[in-house]
Amino acid sequence: MTSRTPRDSRLRLVRPRTLATAPRAVTERRTRRPAPRPPEGTPAPAVLAGMARTGLAGAARIARWADAAPGRGAGLRPGCGGTLSAEAAERAAADLRLTPKEAHAAWDAARLAGLVEVHGSAARAGWRLRAWDRDDSAVLRGWVALFDAWSLVHQAPADLAPAAVAEVIEAMPQLLSLLQLSDGPVPVSQLLDLLQQRVIELRDERCEIPFGPRPEPVPETDTPLPPLLDWALRSLAAVGALTLTDDQATLTPLGSWAVWVKLEQIIVAAQSPAGNIEHSAEEMLRGCARLRPNAARAEYRAWLAARPVGSAVTELLGAARGDDSLLRGLAFEALRVVGAPAEPDVRAAVDETCLRPYALMWLAEQEGVDPEDVHTVLTRQESTWLWVDTAAAVADHGEAELLVRHLESAVQPTVPSLLQEVRAVGHPRTVQVLVALAAAHPDPALAKAVRRAAFQVHTGGA
Repeated sequence: MTSRTPRDSRLRLVRPRTLATAPRAVTERRTRRPAPRPPEGTPAPAVLAGMARTGLAGAARIARWADAAPGRGAGLRPGCGGTLSAEAAERAAADLRLTPKEAHAAWDAARLAGLVEVHGSAARAGWRLRAWDRDDSAVLRGWVALFDAWSLVHQAPADLAPAAVAEVIEAMPQLLSLLQLSDGPVPVSQLLDLLQQRVIELRDERCEIPFGPRPEPVPETDTPLPPLLDWALRSLAAVGALTLTDDQATLTPLGSWAVWVKLEQIIVAAQSPAGNIEHSAEEMLRGCARLRPNAARAEYRAWLAARPVGSAVTELLGAARGDDSLLRGLAFEALRVVGAPAEPDVRAAVDETCLRPYALMWLAEQEGVDPEDVHTVLTRQESTWLWVDTAAAVADHGEAELLVRHLESAVQPTVPSLLQEVRAVGHPRTVQVLVALAAAHPDPALAKAVRRAAFQVHTGGA
């Protein structure tokens, strides 16, 4: 047999390449503005990391407790996002000399900061805990992950309307910016005035009058804002972002630094060529499609900094569920920037066929698996589905040469075995991918075999 015979064509096992790493992708700008300096008086990173270690000492203790012996983390409440059961909380409290309430709070902080990873009904130390004593940047990223999830630390009281709670969460970046720019105590009454203005703006932005018949307008919630603001400030104080004294709020050094970092990310995005900060997740991802990975990550960080983490994750997963395979991969790249706060939503997405391979690899990375090896968590069928999905992205947005090279990333050792498994995997874009591959491949014999496979999928034949 010759190399032109498809029955004997060998496929090399290489790591899949994305459009973002393609040689012909648009390159990053080489000229960059100098790295911004934090405001005068901001402690050095090592000092900030020490503050974060102190604030998260309880979370680190309970994470080490969960990882100390097999089965220690067992007893987590299944289906409740990895919360401790009453029995596990009592055991942790006894071992660590805490109250059960303190054990629950420390556990929640450890999960949100990425110090502990939950796997079913067991837990183990996260990669940040393993780097806790030697890597200041890992400590600071863990604290920022907790800061981003401040609204999850203390759930809003049940008597507060969910719509009003969502408005306050969306308005808090403006209040935090005021606190950061004030560089000192700000009266709670002044924050309440700003919150009222921002909530009115948010409601006005939603007041769009559509064409045609529409249902009766839903009256805005009458939930008073003072208890909502009190809840938000106390939640931020619980994560160590601010202090509350004498009806005044003051950002801590950690809180001030974190808000400054997010403001800088927004400024960078506003000055960048892409400038996607005000766009929807789908538009932002399309704007990042031709950027190099570092430039794209900068856009993701800025876009995320401008909105609550919960709604940002929901929007990214919504974009990933669409028909564009390229956006699916980019959405999970953006979710890698989000990190631990996105884990519950990503874990829930594992049951969705179109998201499952991406979600499994994302979770594997969160659990400390080397990015080069995350594909090993997929079954053969899941890997084949991902290969077709990636090929669809290449066919829609890449060049013929890149689609031909994508053939080399298949897990199957030969073309016939690849085509057989591709036909069986049931991806909705299988026919289009095979037709595009047949048109692009320079080997006539292989192209003919691929066209035959496309016809068989199209007609439902064997």
